Amino acid sequence: MSDVGATGSTPVPAGRVGVSRDRRGSWIPTGGMIATRFMELRKRRGVMVTLILVTVGIPVVFLVIRLLLHAFAPHSYGPAGGYDIFTGLVAGVLYVFGFIVAATLGATAGSVDLTEGMFRHLVVTGRSRLAIYVARIPAGLAIIVPLVAVGFTIVCAVCVFAAPTRLVFNGVNVPVNLSRTGLESWASNHTDEVICNFAFRIGPSSPIAPVVNSVPCGNGPNGGPAIVKQPPGSQGQPQASQGQIKEAASLIAQKDYSDYARQFLYPSDSLMIKSGLWLELEAVIGFVVGLGLGSLIGQRTVAVIIMIVLEVVLTPILSRARIPHLSNLQRAVVGLATAHLAPGGLPVLGGGGGGPGGGAGNPGLLPESTTVAVCVIIAWLVVWTIFGAWRMMTRDA
Repeated sequence: MSDVGATGSTPVPAGRVGVSRDRRGSWIPTGGMIATRFMELRKRRGVMVTLILVTVGIPVVFLVIRLLLHAFAPHSYGPAGGYDIFTGLVAGVLYVFGFIVAATLGATAGSVDLTEGMFRHLVVTGRSRLAIYVARIPAGLAIIVPLVAVGFTIVCAVCVFAAPTRLVFNGVNVPVNLSRTGLESWASNHTDEVICNFAFRIGPSSPIAPVVNSVPCGNGPNGGPAIVKQPPGSQGQPQASQGQIKEAASLIAQKDYSDYARQFLYPSDSLMIKSGLWLELEAVIGFVVGLGLGSLIGQRTVAVIIMIVLEVVLTPILSRARIPHLSNLQRAVVGLATAHLAPGGLPVLGGGGGGPGGGAGNPGLLPESTTVAVCVIIAWLVVWTIFGAWRMMTRDA
């Protein structure tokens, strides 16, 4: 009779059995948790429709209307694209509304489990509350970042491919990208257009006043701006020589060159890349702050209203007002910090454009260094993440 027991396999220690490690207590969210949060946000049709309409719909409708108007009445309506349209849409629409819709999505992600009564069910699964909160950050950014990118790409495409083919400066067709010397040379060959249409102001004591007054511009709205008025009863100015007229036109072009240098047919590649990254940064800030505020308060409506007031009311006031002894507190506003990081040429918060690559785009803003601005942005992201995660971990289920 054979020994059956001798053929049995050697027992394997229990610790070496292929049992998966329980990671439910880890604060690092798994891919499945992030995907679940993403699907939950994506299925909220009202929020998604609002995001699409604001980030993509508003620029598309505006540009389509301009394209149609220019197509049917090109003499009455200018081209749909161009540098001015780009800066207006980026600084006036995508910058403000992108922050608001990102904050709305963040406040929704931070409070949806409470408002729908799902928070208790998430807690009883044994998952780390911190991991549940952290999972919402990449899930929400996976929604808002592509939407902002799509809207911005459409704006860039139209503003480049439907840009004006000629530069109109003070009502005169002027070549683009001229240097100061080049503009002066051009002005000396187009004296009548420069003297009669360029915006400048001189007094009666100016050495070019007699020359300017000798050029027949009409001294009125239809014949050019009034330059210098003659005193009553004075004799008319003698006719200036052609050399004097060219010299006066060159001097006027020299005075107007700073304004001319800020005129472009379409945005440069560098400006578009920097503006796109800057808009994405603004959306990330809005989402993270909205997420923390929504989690801290426990509801979406109040959090969204607070974020709108911050972006539309408080930030413009605190960024431009000079309040004695509170300047450092004003510099702690995240909107002022992001405005100082804006690419040159964007009229953010009412500032004037400084041209691509220029650093004087917002001379009216409260002064703040780039280092301080970066530190303020990082502080807002970290602090509001801590607040939101702390409330998530201490809230009663």
